[in-house]
Amino acid sequence: MTQDVIALTPRMPDPKALLAGLHAGGPDLRVDEAGGGAVVRLCADSGQTLVSLEAPRYLQVPGEVQRLLGKDVMDESPVWWTEVRASSAAAEPARLAESVAGRLAAVLGGAVWPPGAGRTEVVPALAGLSGDTAPPGVDVLTARAAVVIQGRPVVAATTWLTDVARNAVRTGRELQLVTPPDTRLTFPLHTLLDGVPSRWVVRDPECGYYDGLSGTVLGWHDGRFAPATTDDGAPRIAEAFRRPAGAEGERQLILSFRTIHPADDYLTLGGAPELAWRVLTGAPPAGWSTAEPVNVPWSPRQLTELARGRAQRSLPTWVVAVGDSDRPSIATVRVSHTAAGVEERTTIALGYGSGNDVPLDLVPELAASLATDHGLATMLVQLRFARADLSTPARHQPPSAPLSFTLGPDAVAGLDLTGVSLADTVPVRLGPAAGPGLHYMLGDGDAPSRWERLREIQVQMGRLIRTTDSGSHMGL
Repeated sequence: MTQDVIALTPRMPDPKALLAGLHAGGPDLRVDEAGGGAVVRLCADSGQTLVSLEAPRYLQVPGEVQRLLGKDVMDESPVWWTEVRASSAAAEPARLAESVAGRLAAVLGGAVWPPGAGRTEVVPALAGLSGDTAPPGVDVLTARAAVVIQGRPVVAATTWLTDVARNAVRTGRELQLVTPPDTRLTFPLHTLLDGVPSRWVVRDPECGYYDGLSGTVLGWHDGRFAPATTDDGAPRIAEAFRRPAGAEGERQLILSFRTIHPADDYLTLGGAPELAWRVLTGAPPAGWSTAEPVNVPWSPRQLTELARGRAQRSLPTWVVAVGDSDRPSIATVRVSHTAAGVEERTTIALGYGSGNDVPLDLVPELAASLATDHGLATMLVQLRFARADLSTPARHQPPSAPLSFTLGPDAVAGLDLTGVSLADTVPVRLGPAAGPGLHYMLGDGDAPSRWERLREIQVQMGRLIRTTDSGSHMGL
């Protein structure tokens, strides 16, 4: 298992502190760089990576340390987060990682996670180690899968894990994340795994392994974890997956919306997700970043500059945003150039405890503002009974139920809207009468069967489309 150790320090790890940490294995280890200098590696004389030291991240967003590491960890903001990862080749690299992080904390003050992992002694007898040649961060590499074994209580979309996912896709492999049964995924990582060939593999003493999102029992076959079936070919579901998820009465409000903007020099991105946060929580996002932990204060200007620079290299932009720690809220935003303009795809989740009301009455107001001022193309709003902290456990969770579906003015422009109602589902027209959007209220979140009504609406609207490419344009 890859051992992760994190140094949390009030001062920036300067060259002196980094040198002290890198000497934890004695003078015989090689020092190498990767990722354009973003990663420093301690290597055996065989060239095998023993420990990878990520570039320190300056966390200026309150609540991020406790969100990812637990409430018992210090959460003084700002703080420097320096992540050290040990290879799974032997026991010594794990002790070396603990010594690297412990030395940083000893020099700079602060703490080491996991608690008690920090040490400062030299870890000897590492220079002659040899082992497999999997890339840093990958525990097992086969022709079909990149397997990453994690022991954290919460696994996030960190810089190194998103890099592993990207490289797995590039090489035609499936990312397979192996964790203990009590591990949870953050919302951004769950969203990321949904978008790439991947599998969450959960260790279980009863059945061996199962898929953390579907419950399907898994076995190692032909260089990857794959479903194990019964004699009649049906998948088996792990009993552990059927156990309660521990979120009684907790709910998540999930909004997925797509906005399209003209590609000009006056464009500022981030306005649509900021509006959603302000309407639903009363405050803008607290911070944003290209990975977790989220480390810099919210800035639409900086987000726009990043997206513009990546667009010049024909690359999309994927970022994470979080809200104030008083209200669990987090989002992923993907920016790309399309034939229609600059497209923002935002998925935002908000968590509500058993004693909190979900502000369903604010959704129509948000829909109207997005349609009128922010180039809304489509928006789907869902409610689900799930953990208020927005993490995903390896347990069955009830399906979400759709609350509303909105089509922006451009999505229905030029259509004959006469008779677009479906029985008891009458859309509200948003914006000017000459070019309105349509907002369909589908229910109050207690009827997953409303998905069928949503499909009927999509089919009806699809029949009204008069151009061959407008199905893609509407996001249907």
